Amino acid sequence: MANTTINENTCKGCGLCVTVCPKKIIMISEDRLNAKGYFPARITNMDECIACAMCAMICPDCAIKVER
Repeated sequence: MANTTINENTCKGCGLCVTVCPKKIIMISEDRLNAKGYFPARITNMDECIACAMCAMICPDCAIKVER
């Protein structure tokens, strides 16, 4: 089972992870702001995550960590 975490305080909500996720389970929060005033990304269904790490590889801020 995959364990993918997004550091909400580091995420700037750029949306790159949303575009590369093959399962389409990452979205940008519409109701939560982080400490810097950005809407961070969040995972909607961790059970569907396949730990491909595409999101972590494309994240310019290294805010995503994927463990298998």
